Amino acid sequence: MTSTDSKTQPKISHDTSEDHPPMYKVLLHNDDYTTMDFVVEILVRVFGKSLEKATQIMLNIHNKGKAVCGIYPREIAETKVQTVHNLASSKGFPLKSTMEKE
Repeated sequence: MTSTDSKTQPKISHDTSEDHPPMYKVLLHNDDYTTMDFVVEILVRVFGKSLEKATQIMLNIHNKGKAVCGIYPREIAETKVQTVHNLASSKGFPLKSTMEKE
C-alpha cells in the first residue's frame, strides 16, 4: 500500500455516541412472592425469549437476585419496565424491573 492509498481510505469513527443512542439493560429482580412460572411468562411475552432461554434467565434471577433480560434504547427499556410492572401488578405480584445504562 502506498502513502496515497491511506489518504483515500474512509475514516472509521470509534465514537459510538454519535452513531447509536445509549443502550440500557433491563433487569428483573428476585422476590419471595412472584412465581417462577410468572417470571418465565414475562420473559417470553415481554422480552421475546424462548421457553428454554426464559427458564435459564428465571433461574439466574432466582439464584443471583437479578438478571439482565434485554438491552434496548432508553424509550424501549422504559416501556419494558412499565409493561412488567403493569402485568405483575394485574396478577398481584410485586415483581420489580429496573433499567441501568450499559
